Amino acid sequence: MGNMTLSIPADLHKELAAHSEIKWSDIARQAFEKKIQELHWMDKIVEKSTLTEKDADEIGHKIKGEIFKRFHK
Repeated sequence: MGNMTLSIPADLHKELAAHSEIKWSDIARQAFEKKIQELHWMDKIVEKSTLTEKDADEIGHKIKGEIFKRFHK
């Protein structure tokens, strides 16, 4: 099994240290595995998509514009 070193802010490290009963490496490993599963799922969707990057950018801008209108009334 490989090893990884992470840098975290001091205040977060202090909080983690306060709960030494938790295996934080297991929590991190589970989060990494979940993210990888999401990325694989997204890759499967994208490989079948006919949208171009330009199309995706345009859709994203439209969605952001509508969200802005909704919350800035």
